[in-house]
Amino acid sequence: MLERFKVPEADQVIVDVEEMRDATEQIFLAMGLRSDDAVQSADVLMFNDLRGVETHGVSNMLRSYVARYEAGRMNPTPEVRVERERDSVVSIDGDGGLGLHVAPLAMAMAIERAQEHGVGAATVHNVGHMGGAGYHAVLALEHDMVGVAMSTSGQLSMVPTFAAEPRFGTNPIAWAAPAATMAPFVFDVGTTQVAQNKMRLARRVGAPIAPGWISSMDGTPIMEELAELPEKYYLLPLGSTRELGSHKGYGLAAVIDILTGMFSGIGPGFIALEPAFHFMAYRIEAFTDVDEFKANMDQLLRGLAETPPAPGHDRVIYAGQLEAEEERRRLADGIPYHTEVIAWFRETEERLGLNFAFV
Repeated sequence: MLERFKVPEADQVIVDVEEMRDATEQIFLAMGLRSDDAVQSADVLMFNDLRGVETHGVSNMLRSYVARYEAGRMNPTPEVRVERERDSVVSIDGDGGLGLHVAPLAMAMAIERAQEHGVGAATVHNVGHMGGAGYHAVLALEHDMVGVAMSTSGQLSMVPTFAAEPRFGTNPIAWAAPAATMAPFVFDVGTTQVAQNKMRLARRVGAPIAPGWISSMDGTPIMEELAELPEKYYLLPLGSTRELGSHKGYGLAAVIDILTGMFSGIGPGFIALEPAFHFMAYRIEAFTDVDEFKANMDQLLRGLAETPPAPGHDRVIYAGQLEAEEERRRLADGIPYHTEVIAWFRETEERLGLNFAFV
């Protein structure tokens, strides 16, 4: 994550990982989730916080989930059901449950089918936000598989190239592949130039807005740095403008919309206005020898990490490398949270009658 989004040292409160995990589980239980679902939901958020992906950790997401539960917009105890099955493919109705605990069930079904057929896929609709897509892709690694996860967001925030109105959300996609000794490859990105959740971080820490991240409300790209985030804006596709390649982010967002919305039957994201997921698992052994694959992955990742850096840069990194390093640090030292986040936890603890070790 860019330095501009990180919590300034003066505003940091360091919290032990297990203390924050326990507090998050307590909040989910207070919202009416079953015990296993509360644990699973907390695990998704803590996975992101540990890896420094704070856009999808407790700081940004937990309060929005609480608001949705308290407004009756999400089902805390969904009965997930399979709507359609064909060999390696399954389509799932999430019964209005939060994606943090519904999505891992769907990914498990994709993995189960990949064990039998070599490749497995699952779609999910009637479901809430999935959290960070990378978590769900990574679930495939322990089964010697490559994992893929993607989602429409249910919100309109991205303007297509040349457009004056939004037609997509951030439409994230993640790929995860195992290696033998190197940290796994985990590529987890949105298809906008910058993630919507990073805008929340920008407001919290007062970070400037870089050129080409957002547009004005008529779709015009804003190509100068802004000292602060405007009250109203749209997100630009990955690439910012046509000259810089925005058609690529726009096209990829459309592909994700097809694989999620169309395959799950809810239709285009800008009509359905609800999330839909798509997961895939590739069984490595069905394609090649597993040990050989992992050795080759080590060669690839080590080759990337050892590439000579350009002037002014310390090193070359690959997707998932920094996150693995950050996880080791935060497991040992705790996670830095903004004072505003801790204040929200204090208020929530008192309001819900809970007991957090760190507050």
